[in-house]
Amino acid sequence: MTLPQPDVLYSIVSRLFRIEEVTWGDPQKTFVVRYRGALLTDDSAAAYDQLAEALRPLNVTPLFRVEDGRQTVILAAGVIRPTPGRISINIALFILTLLSVLFTGAMSSYQGEMPADFFGQIKTLLLNLWVGWPFAVSLLAILLAHEFGHYFAGRYHKTAVSLPYFIPFPASLLGTMGAFINMKERPRNKRILLDIGIAGPLAGLAVAIPVLILGLALSKTDTLQNTYYTKQAGMADVCPNTAQIGQTYSCPGDNLLEGNSILYLGLKYLTHGQLLPAPAHYDTPPLLYWLRYIFTGSPIPLGGKDVMLHPVAWAGWAGILVTFLNLIPAGQLDGGHALYALFGKRVNRVLPIILIALLGLGIFWSGWWLWAAIIFFLSRAHAEPLDQITELDAPRKMLAVVVLVLFILVLTPVPFTLF
Repeated sequence: MTLPQPDVLYSIVSRLFRIEEVTWGDPQKTFVVRYRGALLTDDSAAAYDQLAEALRPLNVTPLFRVEDGRQTVILAAGVIRPTPGRISINIALFILTLLSVLFTGAMSSYQGEMPADFFGQIKTLLLNLWVGWPFAVSLLAILLAHEFGHYFAGRYHKTAVSLPYFIPFPASLLGTMGAFINMKERPRNKRILLDIGIAGPLAGLAVAIPVLILGLALSKTDTLQNTYYTKQAGMADVCPNTAQIGQTYSCPGDNLLEGNSILYLGLKYLTHGQLLPAPAHYDTPPLLYWLRYIFTGSPIPLGGKDVMLHPVAWAGWAGILVTFLNLIPAGQLDGGHALYALFGKRVNRVLPIILIALLGLGIFWSGWWLWAAIIFFLSRAHAEPLDQITELDAPRKMLAVVVLVLFILVLTPVPFTLF
């Protein structure tokens, strides 16, 4: 590749940058030239945009860095030119996810007779797929809001991002593993990284909260107890048991209790006037009981009151959980983007704390051990901005604090408990 003449590059850069030292690259280095000095303007974000625009026709990308306390402009060969994706893939995945989520909704909403054989049950649910629409519409509205929050923030900042890719997961608790967008180019600066990173959780939460309030209003409270089944001749057993025909039996681990967060507890109190699930009696002072229950998921308050979740409430709760998981401050998660925007490469000091916390929480919910492994192997990759001289402005620093508060409010240490 033919590079521009040194005097041409020097002339372009010197319009915006006082050059004090020049270091030329060589075949073993990843840059064309490094200039050390200082910007001629305090508006580093605008300076970067002007320099990038001037160098783009020369197929050169500028990088703004601070090295040894000095402002540095590095010129790298090549310019990323994002290509349009195949929208047919996004549409196909969304349709598959819609069907998968409808099926999951039908599993909890169908009230008719169910055949004993597995394939007969599948056929019955498929024929009554439509009954799952309240759950499907609620959950997909939250996920769409979340992903398009990222998408429109990227478009606003002229950063190339893909349309959402949804991931179907049939016959699972939610029918989907969520969705993601692909950032096709690095963000120009930390402000843009923060905006794109937090736009998803904020947009998703803006939909999840009213959906959850509506769902909780549609839900009724009842006594929390194990589910019992009656042994019937010619009908398949839910689990292996020694019951005789006509006798009842229960299945260990057959019941699922959703996890709690401060926000979820508050919304249940708002709609039902009490903190739920409420135990039959407190064995410790209430504050200690709720701290223990939120962080350990035990003891199961059998015999106490709880909300029997309507499918819309289940979708709203899932939206809160998705927000929490995305706000974990590590790696390529939305919380990781926000943390990097705040602290830059110093975020690597936080990684051990995050991993230790997840390993500790794994004692009460083993799923955190898998999350710890994923974060350990993927958290070293950050969406490093091209311009690392431009820092967050005051409004965005305040917004980052708001996001931290939201993370605490949606923190769900034990997402699920089986009993």
